[in-house]
Amino acid sequence: MIASRRFVLLATSFSVGLILSACQPTTKDNEAASEEITAPPVPEVTETSNEDETSIENQNDINDTQMTDVLRDYTRAMTRMHDEMMIGMGYNDPDTAFAKSMLGHHHGAIDMAKIQLKYGNDDAMRQLAQNIIDTEQAEVDILNKWLASHPDVSKPKPNTAAMQQEYARSMDILNGKMVLGIADPVPDVAFVRGMLPHHLGAVEMAEIQLKYGTDEEMRQLAQDIINAQQPEIELMQKWIADVEANESSNDKLDKPDEMSGNSKSDENEALSTTEVRTQSSVS
Repeated sequence: MIASRRFVLLATSFSVGLILSACQPTTKDNEAASEEITAPPVPEVTETSNEDETSIENQNDINDTQMTDVLRDYTRAMTRMHDEMMIGMGYNDPDTAFAKSMLGHHHGAIDMAKIQLKYGNDDAMRQLAQNIIDTEQAEVDILNKWLASHPDVSKPKPNTAAMQQEYARSMDILNGKMVLGIADPVPDVAFVRGMLPHHLGAVEMAEIQLKYGTDEEMRQLAQDIINAQQPEIELMQKWIADVEANESSNDKLDKPDEMSGNSKSDENEALSTTEVRTQSSVS
């Protein structure tokens, strides 16, 4: 829980440099302090406790290092995607704006899928990642080919401003949700929580293209994107729901133990009180 909150805060900074600088010096300082401080003689039980705590801290350091790598890779992917999409969203022609923006968006999806294949363990999500790479790489080729023969127009069209505003609003929502999603401490969950808003953003961008675009090839691609990504959205939503249900179930299993412990404590107190009263009566 503590690790999760920490990485959420780190992710919202949306800066790889700040993330690494915030984590690494602290780790080094802690390591240096551990080497310099010599623990005084303590009872054997205390030493065992300290050894257990040290073992837990070392394991946390390993997990933090891995999560720093995952978060760093996702942040780089998002930065690249953001920069490419911003270029496209500044175009005047709606069709060209869609093609250029979606090209950057697809690059982001492919990068994220590769990160999942690198760090993720869940078979279903690894398969989804591979499917995303295969499908969206083919669409990247289509977009590149189309853009090569369709440069942007020099002057804005009557619907340019409205189109650009809708893309900007969509991108703001997309980035905010993705930043929170990729901060999850579990790589598989980080992938899904990041890719889910990414897919929702792709569908919204495709709908904007169907609203403003006129090129038949790009309109068809927009519809294909909606048709392909909607089932994947539903798959990820179900996967997340199952994960949350399991977490909730585990929490409920822990609570009876706590209640049982409290009940036993209450019973012991009651017995002690009864014994005292009995002894007083005998006296």
